[in-house]
Amino acid sequence: MSRPEQIAPPEIFYNDLESRKYTSSSRVQHIQAKMTLRALDLLNLEPGKAHYLLDIGCGSGLSGEILTEEGHVWVGMDISADMLATAIDRDIEGDLFLADMGCGVPFRPGTFDAAISISAIQWLCNADTNINEPKFRLARFFNTLYSSLRKGGKFVGQFYPANEDQTIQITSAAKVAGFQCGVVVDEPESKRKRKHYLVLQAGASDRPLNIDGMSIEDMTKSKKNESSKLSKKRAKALETKKEYILRKKALNEKRGKDVRNDSRFTGRARRPRF
Repeated sequence: MSRPEQIAPPEIFYNDLESRKYTSSSRVQHIQAKMTLRALDLLNLEPGKAHYLLDIGCGSGLSGEILTEEGHVWVGMDISADMLATAIDRDIEGDLFLADMGCGVPFRPGTFDAAISISAIQWLCNADTNINEPKFRLARFFNTLYSSLRKGGKFVGQFYPANEDQTIQITSAAKVAGFQCGVVVDEPESKRKRKHYLVLQAGASDRPLNIDGMSIEDMTKSKKNESSKLSKKRAKALETKKEYILRKKALNEKRGKDVRNDSRFTGRARRPRF
């Protein structure tokens, strides 16, 4: 089954029919609620206190409903007008804002205590038009997100990376913007149930990000140690198609064979021919 971001841009894919079908699915509602609660858990906010949160890619308000139930005040932004219309029809309590996160987070500096995003930020990696360059969209998003959070503000974004390169691309852009950065993977052994959470913090805080007893720095060191211990067989099994091609080309070069130069098309999937 094709990933939605490979079919059409979000403002086109999530039309009126798709947004209502998505919102009415009990399975989707359950998964969205579970991921939103997990995101709040990773935010590690001060208990018993209402916080002002930004929900990026809020869609029809499924994640926002959980924020309301947890006692928080929130603002939701989304690129799909039909998704936001569905949210309005459902009479959710958050304020809604039509905006493309790839064009930046359009709020004053220090506006929000924290932010979340459920199943949205992977769309930033798609060059669905000739002006949507992922590198610049990611940079605008993380730079303006950093500004919109108060000092020590946190962000947790659940996302579905297409491959390891996308994860590196996203985390690199977040680090360049100034965030402390880590990635949490729930149920990593299950291809179907695996969930990635990007965990960010904008500067120092009285309540630092502490995930399963580990700071972001400890998580980064642990991830490097684990990756260095991977067997060659396991590393080959995890590599992407592009990584496989580059490895084979390097091997052939060592053997003295003629190898074509790398280009931006190396390892890129071909479009189907009709």
